[in-house]
Amino acid sequence: MHEPISPWCNDPDLSSDPSMVLPEVVVPEVGVSVVVAPDFSEQLLSWFDRYGRKDLPWQKDSTPYRVWISEIMLQQTRVETVIAYYQRFLQRFPAVADLADASEDQVLHYWAGLGYYARARNLHQTANVVQNTLSGEFPDTLEGLMQLPGIGRSTAAAILSLASDQKAAVLDGNVRRLLARFHAIEGWTGQAKVQRQLWAVAERHLPRQRFADYTQAIMDLGAIVCRRNQPDCTTCPVSKDCQARAKGRTDDLPTPKPKLKLPVRSVQLLLLENPQGELLLERRPSHGIWGGLWSFPECHAGELESCCTSLGVSPGSVEATISGAQFRHTFTHFHLDITPVHVQLKRTPSRIAESGQRYWYDPGHPAQIGLAAPVARLINSLRGVTEK
Repeated sequence: MHEPISPWCNDPDLSSDPSMVLPEVVVPEVGVSVVVAPDFSEQLLSWFDRYGRKDLPWQKDSTPYRVWISEIMLQQTRVETVIAYYQRFLQRFPAVADLADASEDQVLHYWAGLGYYARARNLHQTANVVQNTLSGEFPDTLEGLMQLPGIGRSTAAAILSLASDQKAAVLDGNVRRLLARFHAIEGWTGQAKVQRQLWAVAERHLPRQRFADYTQAIMDLGAIVCRRNQPDCTTCPVSKDCQARAKGRTDDLPTPKPKLKLPVRSVQLLLLENPQGELLLERRPSHGIWGGLWSFPECHAGELESCCTSLGVSPGSVEATISGAQFRHTFTHFHLDITPVHVQLKRTPSRIAESGQRYWYDPGHPAQIGLAAPVARLINSLRGVTEK
């Protein structure tokens, strides 16, 4: 357990008038004025030594492979959620060779539940490149890492910094928020213009040494203290120089992403069950929602009979049809209202799974394949398994 975070305002060196505005200089890369705070990195490192996270599983034996897995998982996902997935994933794929040798189905199976499945497919592709083209060694440059599938500038910098203590600036969501507040940078942090400003100041704040500790420190400070809602400025080591705090704007900086009303789509999922209790699954296309995962066949309202016929199910082979309660699954860009339709069959249709894109799944002896989260939920409901 970490020592509880105590208010830094008890330290006379870190207490000052929050209305004080420091001198500014122009960052030539983007032509933006920023606050001069020469001791920013030193203050973050001092805070990290006392309060930073040092027992995360990827901080032990911080190899490029282990850090890479953690950084990909942490995209769009909280640390608390990632830890259990990370430990399970590394137990199954302890080295890049193990990940490269696995099938995509096995990788998706161990990723199921984390969402954003393109990340898992990119992991598998990158593992194959590293193992089969780069002799099992990750590149040791920012440019080299960014050539690999799914690795952007911030992820590449985190791998170099955390695994090799190289000097490289990161800019994940927590760091963007922290720097946007500290420098009172206007605009949504997803905009290219704003990102250029943030990258410029992120580079300016890098220390002269202890790059791995600094990277962890700035990510931790953003996650633990400079939170999206109700930031704890009293415990922040750099609050005396924070321009958002000085201007009373911690609640409205950074500028929120413009809100869009999500459209709603509807679909029926056919839970075709044969007399052996097996359920028919289809592999989804590589691109689009649940890419590469296994799901139930889809059917639009009023098309149940034609959908069954297209699957080789004749009306005479249906024992019973039961429609379940509709539920909603939300993606980044839309809501999906799902109605499960349980179709119990008298006999297994012939040739229905011969293409290799359909599969009779035995819930009693589940295979290691990637299942979309709503599909796993429906399978569990049929088995009477309560979700935790």
